[in-house]
Amino acid sequence: MKELGCILCPNSCTLYVEKNEKDEYVVKGNMCKRGEQFAVQEMTEPKRTLCSTVKTCYKKCPVVSVKTDGSIPKGKILEVMSEINKVNVNHPVKTGEVLIENVLGLKVNIVVTTDLWRVLIDG
Repeated sequence: MKELGCILCPNSCTLYVEKNEKDEYVVKGNMCKRGEQFAVQEMTEPKRTLCSTVKTCYKKCPVVSVKTDGSIPKGKILEVMSEINKVNVNHPVKTGEVLIENVLGLKVNIVVTTDLWRVLIDG
């Protein structure tokens, strides 16, 4: 039996997951259906949303925050970070701007989460 902490809603349920005789996952401890779905996903193909920063050419703001616009396989986090670390922003980006399209062919983009132009102007 595996114990997981659900992160999908404010209930923060402690989930208990095990396989039954039919090789199906059985989840206990969830207060909602999303907890069951989360537990099965964690056991079969765990995914995460990744948040990070990329370098800029601006001394006033040397990095800008970014994130994936969807979930990526947990096992691909280091590879995606390697791609993120190659980026150097040289223009005043805006929230939602795509910096890396379809990163590693995962059908997920790396997008800006801060209006850099506003930071540079407003200071």
